[in-house]
Formats: sequence, structure tokens, C-alpha cells
Amino acid sequence: MNPMNVLVVGSGGREHALAWKINQSPRVDKVFVAPGNAGTAVDAINVDLDQSDHPALIEFAKSNNVGLVVVGPEAPLVAGLVDDMQEAGLKVFGPSSAAAELEGSKVFCKNLLRSADIPTADYRTFRAADDAMRYIKDRYSDPSDPVNVVVKADGLAAGKGVVVCETRSEALEAIDRIGARKEFGAAGKELIIEERLTGPEVSVLAITDGETILTLPTAQDHKPANDGDTGPNTGGMGAYSPAPVLDEQTLAEVESGILVPVVHAMKRARRPFKGVLYAGLMLTPAGPKVLEFNVRFGDPECQPLLMRLQSDIVDVMEAVADGRLGELESLTFDPRPAICVVMASEGYPGSYEKGHTITGIDAADEMEDVKVFHAGTSLAGDASDGKQAIVNSGGRVLGVTAMGDTISAAKLQAYKAVSKIRWQGAWCRKDISDKALAVAITDRS
Repeated sequence: MNPMNVLVVGSGGREHALAWKINQSPRVDKVFVAPGNAGTAVDAINVDLDQSDHPALIEFAKSNNVGLVVVGPEAPLVAGLVDDMQEAGLKVFGPSSAAAELEGSKVFCKNLLRSADIPTADYRTFRAADDAMRYIKDRYSDPSDPVNVVVKADGLAAGKGVVVCETRSEALEAIDRIGARKEFGAAGKELIIEERLTGPEVSVLAITDGETILTLPTAQDHKPANDGDTGPNTGGMGAYSPAPVLDEQTLAEVESGILVPVVHAMKRARRPFKGVLYAGLMLTPAGPKVLEFNVRFGDPECQPLLMRLQSDIVDVMEAVADGRLGELESLTFDPRPAICVVMASEGYPGSYEKGHTITGIDAADEMEDVKVFHAGTSLAGDASDGKQAIVNSGGRVLGVTAMGDTISAAKLQAYKAVSKIRWQGAWCRKDISDKALAVAITDRS
């Protein structure tokens, strides 16, 4: 079998992890990443094409004998890149635009969950900010009453269009930001107000071709910016896998009561789902409930999952694209846990400065069982004399990922690697995976 070329679309930590893992396949010759970052420039070949330029991406794939296209982020999936690629005769891993609406519209997702009787929080949807504000004022007539709601923008908002509210003024402010001031642009054309669920959050990712479902090991993301899950929501400050808070019995409930029904519901809606189905769950006292669905690998959950994956990911992606996932054997994973610690720019998730030189990445990468995945990085300087520096170009900059025999060992290795990396204003949470250690202590007591 002749080696194939693969094109990964995207520029974040997820895309670096995908390119790195795809490049390990003996079936692959070249891995291209469009547009990529400073890390994919080392582990693959960067292509200076925007992920929104569908014709240019198609032309590149055709002229470079690309046998498989892997679309990483949600925005090009929702925008129909998979549909356009397939129409051009290319093999693509990822859901169609119609299927990607599961993430592209929270209103569509919630309505689908309700119609399929899949457990989720009670909710109301609103097109007008005034109506949503009136609902809050009527429901919480006394401004001092405690409020337990979550206000969400309907569309894509880079993980930030969700506001957890504990007071009436916070809820009204969130509605104003999303629905009136349109802080998240078109994502706020509709908004959802739902009950706030309580319990630990966990991510369950599955790969499906619309018929067969392969559930991946559990993972747990850390959305709030600061230690102890405080501060504003971010795109994710770290993750680890597996997540011991989700036992095998509960995982079986998630598969039978959430994953299987949503795949069937999408098929009935004539939006068959192919790709990565990501369930963000809350483990409530009444059982697991869906917070959201994403239609791609989570970032940063992708990084520890792919560190642990031992199967050839290209075989899996091709089987999904061809609709023959049921022919594959189950996937194999390293039994050791993996932890990803996100290093961010000063000021993130608010405004931040770019262009600061990063040092120490090579030293961290040389450590045993460590891989530094780049997210918001780029190369600066003159390429002709080889003196290009790696600089920060985004809010979430690096995903320092490590494995160990135990969660504690993996955490220690990850933070040792973090300590080797420097740039002006760099910071990270210090408690990634502590939730897993707390579960282990509870289990022993």
C-alpha cells in the first residue's frame, strides 16, 4: 500500500496533537497542517492557508495527492468544509454541516435532546434580550433571591459564550452582554437560560460513523481560569485522562442513555453523524446529564487522549469516512494516565500581549513521557538565517502533556516540564488533575 498524504485543518493544540499522532502512522508519507503553528512546523509541514478558504484548501489537497483530510476545529465544520471537500471527491474525517449543528446551535442541540428524551438541564430559549430579562425578573422578583441559572449564547463563541449566574444582576448582565450588546456577535442571535446543574463535570468522547460507536477513555477538562475552579470561563486550562470520577457502570449508562440515542436521533433527523462526538456531562445526584455536545476532539482533552492512544489513528479515521467502523477491532490505549497543563498569555481570557519570545520548549520535550503541544504560537524572525524565535500569538499558548504510572506521577512530570518553559507573563493553573486525586483519596477512605 502506497503511503498517503494527510491534510489537517486548524492551528490549535488539538491540531498539533492530531498531526503528531497521524505522523506516527506507517501508512502516512507527509502531514500538512493549514495554517498550523510553530509546533506543527516541526512535526508536520505548515501550509499558509486560512481554514475558511474552502476553494484554496480543496485545490491544495487535490494538487498534493492528499488521501485524507482531517478537520480539527468546530468553525470550519459548521461552515460546511466537510461537505465541500466531499463534493470535490476528497475523503474527509469530520461531520457534515448539518450534523455539526449539534455544536453550532445550542438551541438545536437542546431541542434534539428533549425530543430524544436524553437527560439534560431544563431550559428556555429566547430570541429577544428583553424577553429573557423579563423572564428572569418575573422568576426572581426579589433582587436578593439566589439565582441558579446558566445563560448561553446559541452559536459558536470559542468556549466563552456561557455565563454561570448566582444573582439576578449577574443573569441580567449576562443577557445584556450576549443578547443586547452582542458581545459574541451572531452567536447571540438566540440565547438559552437553563437550570444550573451541580456535580462534577466530565468529558466522554466517542468516534462514530453513524452506525458503530467507539467510546474513548474518559477525560476531565478544567474550564475556569483559576485554581479551585474559580474565575472566568476559558477554552480550557488543562485536562487529564482517565477521569476516575466516572466509573464503568456510569460510563455504560452514558453510552446507552446518551451516546446511542443521540446518534439515532441525528440519523432520524437526516443529519447522520460521522466523526468525533463529544459529550460534556455533569454527574448530578439524578445521574449523568448533558451540558453540551461538541462535534470534534476537545482541546485540551485531545492532547492526553492522543498521548495514550496506541492504535493507528489513520485506520480509525478512514474507517469512519468510509462507513466501516464496525470492521475495526477496539482501540488500544496506554493504561497510564496522562495530564495536559495549558500555559497561557498574561491577561487571558481577556486581552493579552502577543510576540513574547518563548524559551525552554526543547528542554521540556526532551523529558521522558512529555510532549509540548503548541496552540497559540508562531515563528518570528528571518527564516533564511535559521534564527526564527517561537513567540506567543494566542491566549492559550502551550499544552504541556505528560504521562506517568499514576495521576500523581503524571502531574509531577507535567509541572516539571512547565517549569522549564518561560516567556513574559506566562501562567497556568497549578491544580490540574487534583480532582482525580481527591476521588482516589475518597475511594480509599
